[in-house]
Amino acid sequence: MHGSTSSLATSVSSWLLVLLCAVSGAYCLRQVRGSGGAAGEAVMGFGMALMALPLGDGDGWRIPVLAVVFCGASLHALWLLRGGAHHAHHLVGSLTMVYMTLTAATGAGGGQGHGQGHAAGAGPPLLTGALLLYFAGYVVLGGTRLITAGGGAAAPSDAGRGGPTELIRACRLAMGMGMLAMLLAM
Repeated sequence: MHGSTSSLATSVSSWLLVLLCAVSGAYCLRQVRGSGGAAGEAVMGFGMALMALPLGDGDGWRIPVLAVVFCGASLHALWLLRGGAHHAHHLVGSLTMVYMTLTAATGAGGGQGHGQGHAAGAGPPLLTGALLLYFAGYVVLGGTRLITAGGGAAAPSDAGRGGPTELIRACRLAMGMGMLAMLLAM
């Protein structure tokens, strides 16, 4: 009985993570017209949703597809670094997804979703720990920025677009939490 409850909890949390990442990706896709960085975030959101899908056995196609998508996203993020260091988070995020994809390929079964038996191939603990610290810091910092953005009077440059700016911050925060959850599930 404990196994079925644990399996149900894992399945529900996986599907909630899929939903969170897919909604974030869809919102970023909607924002692509206004920002070049939103396209990369949309790809990352949909890729994270695909990676979190609890498909089980028989999904051997997922690892190579995700590896190609995230390697492409890494190259795109590297290209965006020409515009400034503020794009470094995209590079860290996409390289983290490459890392998790490769870890999943070498993990138990090679094609299982996050939280479904990655203990054998959890990757180097130092790298995983560093990534956990990075994304935990990103989530805490993003959360405080979101709270302070909504707490006071809007800055003159944000007046008239306060809602979408806060939604973009919330979207980034949600994807950061999703990344943190996937790293924790490794």
